[in-house]
Amino acid sequence: MAGAGISRGGVVFLDKLAIKRLDNVMEEKQTKRKIVSSRHLATEGGWQLSEFEFGLMIAYNGFGRWVHHCMAAAGNADLGTLEILVLHNITHRSRSKRLADVCFMLNMEDTHTVNYAIKKLVKHGLVAGAKSGKEMLYSATGKGLELCNKYREVREQCLVDGLTMLDSGGHDLSEIAAALRALSGVYDQASRAASSL
Repeated sequence: MAGAGISRGGVVFLDKLAIKRLDNVMEEKQTKRKIVSSRHLATEGGWQLSEFEFGLMIAYNGFGRWVHHCMAAAGNADLGTLEILVLHNITHRSRSKRLADVCFMLNMEDTHTVNYAIKKLVKHGLVAGAKSGKEMLYSATGKGLELCNKYREVREQCLVDGLTMLDSGGHDLSEIAAALRALSGVYDQASRAASSL
């Protein structure tokens, strides 16, 4: 058979066509251009990070678009991405949460932005606050829970069903999520280092 290797006594002999194909593959791998966020940041030791950052940027923006459209399909087009993430976080595990808890879970330092999102959710009747000592505890209202359930239904139909074709059981996504959490620690540490310069 043309282009195939022939095995004799455990040694594989390649014909000229197979060698040419192998050379083409090797050349293609060597000349493949990297997709990076910024060429000037893609240094010899940092181009992989630049590749990751580009992927992170487009994934984040795609995720933000998805979250907004999913919530609009669920029945509320007035909420922005942050408000939607805060609503889901407050609804998480049916436990009341402090502003500090929400900020911590979302890894956000800007408490004012998160507080504004919570106030908007309260105004929409999706979240309610109750005083506990000196702090406010926030929880989802019946209306908020209903909206989150509708969001879940749209998510199952539009996102989860389509994902099953790409990933067997979500194992790849679990590994990617673990890597992202680990990398967030690296970026947090780098932020602290940069703020001390």
